[in-house]
Amino acid sequence: MLRYAMSAALLAAAALPLPAMAQAGPTELVIAIVPSENASGTVDRYSPLAEHLGRKTGLKTTLRVANDYAAVIEGQKAGTIHIGYYGPGSYVRAHQVSGGNVVAFATTESTMGAVGYYSVAYVKADSPYRSLKDLQGKKLGLVDPNSTSGNFAPRYFMSKEGVDPEKYFSVVAFTGSHENAVIAVSNGTVDAGMNWWNSEDDSNLSRMAVKGMAKKEDFRIVWKSDLLPGSPYAYLSNMPADLKAKIERAFLEMHAEAKPLLDKMEDGKTRRFVAVSHKDYVDTEAMLKFIDELRRKRT
Repeated sequence: MLRYAMSAALLAAAALPLPAMAQAGPTELVIAIVPSENASGTVDRYSPLAEHLGRKTGLKTTLRVANDYAAVIEGQKAGTIHIGYYGPGSYVRAHQVSGGNVVAFATTESTMGAVGYYSVAYVKADSPYRSLKDLQGKKLGLVDPNSTSGNFAPRYFMSKEGVDPEKYFSVVAFTGSHENAVIAVSNGTVDAGMNWWNSEDDSNLSRMAVKGMAKKEDFRIVWKSDLLPGSPYAYLSNMPADLKAKIERAFLEMHAEAKPLLDKMEDGKTRRFVAVSHKDYVDTEAMLKFIDELRRKRT
C-alpha cells in the first residue's frame, strides 16, 4: 500500500493549538537532522554545527538524529525541536501542520553559485536501462515518504510525463535513506533508485564514493526532475526575535567565521548559506497539493 507524508497523527496535530513558549525563550536548543547517510556519519558531520550554534547563541545546543522527516515535523509542531533541516516538500508540510510556526531561514549556495538541487533516478551503469521508458515494469526504490527528491518530486514530475509509479513499475518500495537507495540499486534489490543530485561532483553518490561506499562509475542517471528549491533549515517563528537573529547570523556568516565547519558539513561543495523565507517555497506547495490529492484518490 502506498505510504504518504501526511499521517493520521500529523493531520490530527494540525488541528491542535500551538504550544505556549516562555517569553524568555528556550533554555536549550535542539536541532534535528534526518540522515541521508548512516547515523554515525550524520553525527560526525553535524555535531560541530550544534557546537557552533551553542557558541553563537549562548545556549546548550543538542543535535538530534531523527528517524525520518515525520519525526522532525512532529517535533517542531510540539515545540521540542527548535531548528529542523528539511527537503523543500517536508518543510512545506511542517509549515502547514504547525500553522505557519515553522519558517525557513537559510539554505545553501554551491561553489558554482547555484541554489537548489534535483531529484534523479540511478540505475547500474552496466544495465540496459537508458531512460524512464526502459524502466516500465521494473522495480523502483524511493527514499522516505517525506523526502522531496526521494518521493514527492518523482511522483510529481513523473506524472507530467504520464507516469503513475504504482501502475508503471512492478514494485515501488521505500528504502529508508538516500544511501540505502543507492545500495538497493547496487544489490539488485531495485532496478532504479531515487536520490538527490546537485552536480557530478556534489551528490549523495559522490559523498558515498568519498567514504568508499560506492563507485560513481558504477551508476548512471536515467531521469532527472526540474530544479527544486534549496533544502532549508527552519526554526520556530514564536521564539524570541533576538534568538532567531543569532541563529540566522550563525548560518549566514559561517563561510566567513567558520569555513572548516561549512566544508565538513557540505564536503567543500558549498560556498555559503543564503537567506530564504517561506515565499521561496510557494511553488513547492503545488507539489504537496498534488501528493495530497493523490493520497485522497488512493484511500
